[in-house]
Amino acid sequence: MPMKKNKKTNKRLLLISSTGGHFSELKQLFPLVTNYDYWIVTERDKTTEKLKEQYQERIHYLFYGTREHPVSYIIKLIGNCFRSLFYYIRFRPKIIITTGAHTAGPMCCIGKLFGSKIIFIETYANATTKTITGRIIYHFADEFIVQWESMIKLYPKAKYYGGVY
Repeated sequence: MPMKKNKKTNKRLLLISSTGGHFSELKQLFPLVTNYDYWIVTERDKTTEKLKEQYQERIHYLFYGTREHPVSYIIKLIGNCFRSLFYYIRFRPKIIITTGAHTAGPMCCIGKLFGSKIIFIETYANATTKTITGRIIYHFADEFIVQWESMIKLYPKAKYYGGVY
């Protein structure tokens, strides 16, 4: 007997994170969203450009920037705020899921302003300290998840389900 193919739901999801470890964590969630109408947003660099072949119209890019170069970082952050607004209006996600860093902050703020649910997953790399983005988004996230049980002390309203790996 052939298996039934799952229908896509009408829930619109946006998954966003900066590149590197945050994006590696976010990628662990990709198999869970295939039955949804979803988009992926990350920074453009040589490690993420090749994902265009695999995800085609589902992946979109923000400017890559690091705090090591403060002036260009601020300019790129401002540019990413406008790009985030553009992507938000284009996709109109009901739920925004992020594993963080600076790239995700503006999108989460925009999403909250327009009524999207925000799910923030604090990075696995931090077992004893808060991230800057986590400190901000913790106050308005609909679901705040930590990957270390010890982080519950720092984020009392967070939920712990284990790591994404």
